[in-house]
Amino acid sequence: MKRILVATNNADKLNEIRVALDGMPFEAVGMKALGIESMPDETGSTFVENAMIKATALFQKAGGYVLADDSGLCVDALGGAPGIYSSRFFGEETSYRQKFAELSRLLTDVPLQERTAHFSCAMVLLRDDAEPIIVEERMDGILLNTEFGKNGFGYDPIFYVPEFGRTAAELTSPEKISVSHRGKAIRSLLKRLSET
Repeated sequence: MKRILVATNNADKLNEIRVALDGMPFEAVGMKALGIESMPDETGSTFVENAMIKATALFQKAGGYVLADDSGLCVDALGGAPGIYSSRFFGEETSYRQKFAELSRLLTDVPLQERTAHFSCAMVLLRDDAEPIIVEERMDGILLNTEFGKNGFGYDPIFYVPEFGRTAAELTSPEKISVSHRGKAIRSLLKRLSET
């Protein structure tokens, strides 16, 4: 079993990565297990740049196999916002319920069928004596005004996934990982890894 160190203290994100790796010869270990609490500021201008910042910081501390991702919600009617600022949208201290309300306000005049959006995930794997593996994937959907479902996290309760006819927060973990940006990114990364 190969240990992959994941550059996150977000338990939900770590769990999704573990679900995506289920059945694979990899064990995902979070930063807390290593006694590492802090990460550098995400100062990049893209998801890939931010993922690389996090991966590099952890790799310099721990070496081995280090995985980092940066992900966010991109709303077409808002020109791709909040994008890389998704977790900080409307302030770092605002709850996701407050973020939902602000998004709904911004989209007041946008018809439901035009509330298209996607989650984007950039993932970086760093290894000793090997080139970085970088992948980027997405999951498309539509933003709702009302929350549905208790699973998932972040913007999942208002993100409607057409192929399932439910929000991302109404999907089971296996369902979500089969279509999610993070699940697709893990599979793309593992495919690239197997080819090296």
